[in-house]
Amino acid sequence: MNYRIRLMMVFLLLVGSIPAYQQADAGAPIDEARLFKKLDQLGSGQIILVAADRSSSSTGRLYVYEKQAGTWQRQLGPIPVVLGNRGLGKTKEGDGKTPLGTYTLGTAFGSSPQPPAGLQIDYRPAGADDYWVDTPQSPDYNNWVAYEGDPQERWSSFERLNHPLYQHAVVINYNTNPVVPGKGSAIFMHIWRAADKPTEGCIAMSKDHLLRVMKMIDPERSPKIRIGVGNGIY
Repeated sequence: MNYRIRLMMVFLLLVGSIPAYQQADAGAPIDEARLFKKLDQLGSGQIILVAADRSSSSTGRLYVYEKQAGTWQRQLGPIPVVLGNRGLGKTKEGDGKTPLGTYTLGTAFGSSPQPPAGLQIDYRPAGADDYWVDTPQSPDYNNWVAYEGDPQERWSSFERLNHPLYQHAVVINYNTNPVVPGKGSAIFMHIWRAADKPTEGCIAMSKDHLLRVMKMIDPERSPKIRIGVGNGIY
């Protein structure tokens, strides 16, 4: 067999053996002219845009846009993020998908009793007795609850909010008004485990990037997060 052909076959085999989450996610170029027309419809002066190449992608890119003097300007990005282990879509509890759509942002929180310096949004410390409830049958579903007893006696599924990945985090207001049982819960922006390790449905990134994003969020601009496929316009 020709040496070049053999070399090409070996290369293709090696590329094919790399897991999808390890392959480069260069990302589709953003048509910002079209994007800005869409952003104008969202009633916000600040948008965090999260875009993945495909609905099955567990990696994506995050941008921050602000409208200044009537014109949208990119303030940050692209920065790499990891998404749900089953990509993006309409979600239900435990499906491993990050929800598509546009959402407002809730409180920032973390295990530190003090907020990061420069934070403009509300901050709530998370202690050992703070939980986010994932049990659809519970009246506490998709809510932060402080509980001093044994949580396993009260809920079949919950998240401890003083977890290391939640050293810094921001609540995404998904399925919050109203709360629909089983539609999905505990969707946050938080610190990733690694660049090649997806989440259960949250949006995660490096600690440094997360802190930059958190400090940029300006409540005076009615900030929202928009999660989409392709260039995020959809």
